[in-house]
Amino acid sequence: MKHLKRCMIIGIIFVLSAGTLSHFLFEWSDCNFVVGLFTPVNESVWEHMKLLFFPMLAYTPIPVCRFRRQYPCILSAMCFGLLSGALLIPLLYYAYTGIIGKNIFVLDIGIFLLSIVTAFWLACRLTLSRRLKSYTVLLCILTGLLVVCFIAFTYRAPELTLFIDPLKKG
Repeated sequence: MKHLKRCMIIGIIFVLSAGTLSHFLFEWSDCNFVVGLFTPVNESVWEHMKLLFFPMLAYTPIPVCRFRRQYPCILSAMCFGLLSGALLIPLLYYAYTGIIGKNIFVLDIGIFLLSIVTAFWLACRLTLSRRLKSYTVLLCILTGLLVVCFIAFTYRAPELTLFIDPLKKG
């Protein structure tokens, strides 16, 4: 259990670092089309979900390969944590901006950090509880579906609030 927790803490640090760097990667890559599929191409909440999602997805094989024999439900737990963390970003963002009427940069950073910690905390707790083993296929499909949605909606986003770049409003 100590090794699993250490791996999750390393994951938090990795996702925080990689997600922060990926915020700037599209611009640094001279707006490379492929880079944009996996990093934010604008300031919409949808694109900012990528800051957690793709770094955590990239990190997931490490704990899965390392602990799959000891904890057979680690893949389902990691997928659940990944989906939960990504969905927590818009949930918290729209909750606080709906209450106070504007966004505050420091709170946005706090949401990013809280979402990462929550994602890994859930993944760790659910790995240890072994509750999600029977949902592995469903959680992997949902994770894959979100990958497809991120790729599909990067350059052809629906006209919904979640996808709107506030810098290009109006």
